[in-house]
Amino acid sequence: MPRWADLFARILRGDAPPPPVATLVGMELVSAAPDRVVFTMDAGPQHGNPFGRVQGGLLCTLADAAMGTAYVSGLRDDESMTTLEVKMNFLRPVRRGRLTAVAEVIKRGQRVGLVECTVTDEQGRMVARASSTCLTLGAGEEGGGAAGEEAGG
Repeated sequence: MPRWADLFARILRGDAPPPPVATLVGMELVSAAPDRVVFTMDAGPQHGNPFGRVQGGLLCTLADAAMGTAYVSGLRDDESMTTLEVKMNFLRPVRRGRLTAVAEVIKRGQRVGLVECTVTDEQGRMVARASSTCLTLGAGEEGGGAAGEEAGG
């Protein structure tokens, strides 16, 4: 099993801890397949802005983690990645409840790929839509293929 797939399987089984940012924000990887992942986050008052809505940067963090993980799922063992750009559209305010982020790789080139993510609320309504441009890093590049490196944007 490729190391990234193995890492995701261990996280899903609870045999490996999630990346620290996932714990900090309260998001969870719930499924991982090549080029497609699903994360959830139970939004509550701790995620609120001064208006009592989920702060937009946290929605972006959720989408970025899902998109980065989806992209990583298709990399070779000696590769890693970095995010070049994220675009986020906030479509509906959220106060609390389970949010689901589904990310899929749309196009994967030799070095650059495009990933998209849809974030929905408990009623299945789209609350945000994101896209990300990702750069594949090889073993000789900064951060490329480092042993023990964790996944996600």
